[in-house]
Amino acid sequence: MSSMTKTVEGNEAAAHVAYAMSDVAAIYPITPSSSMGEYCDEWAAHGRKNIFGQVLKVMEMQSEAGAAGAVHGALSAGALSTTFTASQGLLLMVPNMYKISGEIMPAVFHVSARAVAAHALSIFGDHSDINAVRQTGFSLLASASVQEVMDLALVAHLASIRASLPFIHFFDGFRTSMEIQKIAFIDYDDMAGLVDWEAIDDFRSRCMNPEYPQLRGTAQNPDIFFQSREGSNPFYQEIPHIVHEEMQKVSALTGRPYNLFDYVGDPEADRIIISMASSCDVVEETVRYLNGVGERVGLIKVRLYLPFSTEHFLRVLPATSKRIAVLDRTKAPG
Repeated sequence: MSSMTKTVEGNEAAAHVAYAMSDVAAIYPITPSSSMGEYCDEWAAHGRKNIFGQVLKVMEMQSEAGAAGAVHGALSAGALSTTFTASQGLLLMVPNMYKISGEIMPAVFHVSARAVAAHALSIFGDHSDINAVRQTGFSLLASASVQEVMDLALVAHLASIRASLPFIHFFDGFRTSMEIQKIAFIDYDDMAGLVDWEAIDDFRSRCMNPEYPQLRGTAQNPDIFFQSREGSNPFYQEIPHIVHEEMQKVSALTGRPYNLFDYVGDPEADRIIISMASSCDVVEETVRYLNGVGERVGLIKVRLYLPFSTEHFLRVLPATSKRIAVLDRTKAPG
């Protein structure tokens, strides 16, 4: 791997990978995700080439719904596509998200997670937006730091291509999206070396083509519709294993280890915290301090939130655990 470090914010780290791994980016600004689209637009204007040797086609739409619709349309034409959003913007994409996952299409939405406006608007962080789209069929992959945004954004794209299913790669708005850190960049040539090119060829071969007419967007009665929905299960059952394998590839390239769930702390801990995204770094420092003064505590960092792999979770959960605290950053009334 070619070595280069650069001081960037989380949004630039995500945009760096999304630009490399996509043919098309359909964008619409919403705080705190806007600069991801702006970076891609700027790089495209200056002629930067992605891993396909092309300049990314960037289209600014008139709403987040339009951006998601453009992503769906581009995917239907065989173009690997991405977008960037947060909060209510993500909710406006929901109808197209169901279509993208239902039609077995690879895509990555990069989300700087932010509170969804309820009794008032808040531009700061919780995970209410990504929790609101859990049943859309998108897999959810979490990053906890600016370096992880770079590395796990690549994992999301690689896994999406292999699984031919869409991913949301999310990280905390402001706390990570605007945090500036010196990180190790992954070169585009190194990214290209990890891509499953046969999977890309297979995806493109299924695109809409006037030479090979297809029937899409039909109406089905319940007996057929729900059989087809159940027929998607094997695709999702493979996702944890695919993500794990892609994490190992990126780990081998970068020297930074990643797993679906990462454990830090006393191997015989009796008190465990389970957390996700930016809180993990603070909790980890606290756990290491407490371990140093004799406390038997630990932290499980959640990387692949959905599909949730019980098998991989139980592998890292200490058998000595007596108390578990789950830090859930969302409010579900009722």
